[in-house]
Amino acid sequence: MPNIWSPHVTVAAVAEREGRFLLVEERSGGRFVLNQPAGHWERGESLIDAVQRETFEETAWRFSPEALIGIYRWIHPQSDTTYLRFAFCGTVFDHDPDIPLDQEIERAFWMSAAQIRGAHERLRSPQVLAVIDDYLEGNRYPLQCIRDLNRPANLSQPVKCAD
Repeated sequence: MPNIWSPHVTVAAVAEREGRFLLVEERSGGRFVLNQPAGHWERGESLIDAVQRETFEETAWRFSPEALIGIYRWIHPQSDTTYLRFAFCGTVFDHDPDIPLDQEIERAFWMSAAQIRGAHERLRSPQVLAVIDDYLEGNRYPLQCIRDLNRPANLSQPVKCAD
């Protein structure tokens, strides 16, 4: 019998406004850490649905993904769990501050790239800064590179990620 292995597949949203990035402060491993709005891909969702849902649940902002920044593999050094993160950039809109956030989320807020780098010891994983760096480098892949064979293709998505 083959050794079956399954990574934890996650999605993350990068939204930038005036040089600042939308982040969340969340409880993980008994401490408060910083992360992009991110979470696990759930059964039956497309990756786009997942990143929109996670962003709304964690920040109360609606997220419109415009491009894929990259796909990131990271193995947690203590648990040996492999995470596969699909990071998207896009814009946020329609914020509802009265909606309660996921219970693990302490708050959603905006930070500059320099502030994020300065808080590197508080980042949930190295994926957070890697995604920001790749975004700032201009890494963009069209959403059309993600083919969901159970849904019709939407070829009208833009490939720009700036307000």
